[in-house]
Amino acid sequence: RFVSEERINNGTLKSLGYQDKDVIQKFVVYGFIAGMTGTVLGITLGHTLLPHIVYNAYKHGFLLPPIELHFYVGITILAIILSLISSVLPAYAVAKGDLQETTASLLQPKAPKAGSKILLERITPIWKRMKFTQKVTARNIFRYKNRMFMTIFGVAGAASILFAGFSVKGSISKINEKQFENIIKYDMIVVQNDDLDEEAKTEFNNLLNSEEIKSYSSVYYEEVTKVAGKNNDTQSIKLIIPENDEDFNQYISLADRKSQEKIELQDDGIVISERLSKLLNISKGDEITITDSSNKERTAKVSGICEMYAGHFIFMNTTEYKNAYQKDCESNAKLLLLNDSSTENTNSQAAKFMELSAVKGIVQNTTLYNQINTIVNSLNQIMIVLIIVASMLAVVILYNLTNINVAERIRELCTIKVLGFYDNEVTMYIYKETIFLSIIGVIVGWIIGILLHTYILVAVPPAEVMFDPKVTISSYIVPAVVIAFVTFVLKYYVNNRLKVVDMLEALKSVD
Repeated sequence: RFVSEERINNGTLKSLGYQDKDVIQKFVVYGFIAGMTGTVLGITLGHTLLPHIVYNAYKHGFLLPPIELHFYVGITILAIILSLISSVLPAYAVAKGDLQETTASLLQPKAPKAGSKILLERITPIWKRMKFTQKVTARNIFRYKNRMFMTIFGVAGAASILFAGFSVKGSISKINEKQFENIIKYDMIVVQNDDLDEEAKTEFNNLLNSEEIKSYSSVYYEEVTKVAGKNNDTQSIKLIIPENDEDFNQYISLADRKSQEKIELQDDGIVISERLSKLLNISKGDEITITDSSNKERTAKVSGICEMYAGHFIFMNTTEYKNAYQKDCESNAKLLLLNDSSTENTNSQAAKFMELSAVKGIVQNTTLYNQINTIVNSLNQIMIVLIIVASMLAVVILYNLTNINVAERIRELCTIKVLGFYDNEVTMYIYKETIFLSIIGVIVGWIIGILLHTYILVAVPPAEVMFDPKVTISSYIVPAVVIAFVTFVLKYYVNNRLKVVDMLEALKSVD
């Protein structure tokens, strides 16, 4: 746009004897100053402000060392190269192309692009039913192809970031509710000591049957391990084997995440949590080898993969345990449901059990619940920053493209205004293109956003946490609403600008 606005000045300079390189220098220096100013500002904020935002988001839930700020040379150089490519190179290329024309041609406004028959015109049944203004809009969209792609991909960029931001918020917002209300229903696991005397057993049973305990179920519990993940970390896995399969669903609900079909424990296989299956890249029917608490390797076939958002779990029945361990399964723990499941009461009851000599250890859900809550709150803050940046991007893109559109076609717009078009009709004459291309941009943004959301779900969560991959309808609606709002506001800007345009100045002859 800058080169187009300076067209006649460029012709004047060229006619006065200035060489092309001298004229081009003006645009290159402008692009360099603008691009480098933004780059330096971005590098500074990227090295200082953004690390503090991420650090503050996580420090309230995790014990972290003081933040250390380092200067990253490689990333800085990459940012500068990308800046030069996007701000200096286009300035040079466009100015160089313009100056290829003769001096006499440069002293006149650029001739409008010649119209041509578009593909839609060849589809006669559709073309014949279109109104005149719709035909003009369709022709103009394909007449200015560069602007068409700039609008589509510019809007798509903003829409995709908005989509990813809201999708991630939706993916993490309800995982605690799903995990600890729909899937894991027990409040704690109480692991017993071996070889208890009668007194210890009596104390333990009295507390189990107290009025604070709603119900309990006997299980075998063991912490097993498996090396998994991109860093080959040792993952801690909870192995749970119910003594009675029939009432196990009251404490843990095993189901397939996609179909929500209940998963039954089989005699020839185990059920593993979904996050663990993804870390190990195994599916139903594959074999898994784990290391038990005695440091012995045990192998079993995977018969099912269950929905689970926090922690790694393996479930099997007593028959499969005997197949894998070559011995009978003896229960050593209780799954407890409390009448009052609040954090305070759970901690209180856990303390009572820990005082007993019969209790070896306790696994509480509150620890995992608080960990997920911390991750959710931290990521929410980061996603809010991402959403704000994407909204700003949408404003900048649409504002600039609208300005370019009006500036390049001001004679055309003034001509139809002189012919009797009302102000609103003149605005919509040009703005229908922006609306249509923005709609396409939002659709393309949804597609890119789905890919970005999928990548975030794989790259961001800790090894023991899985985000819900389901995308809510609001993730599609909100980006569209934001883009629509920006487009709607800019329509009034264009309308007001065209109301006060000097038609005589725009239409006067330059010959």
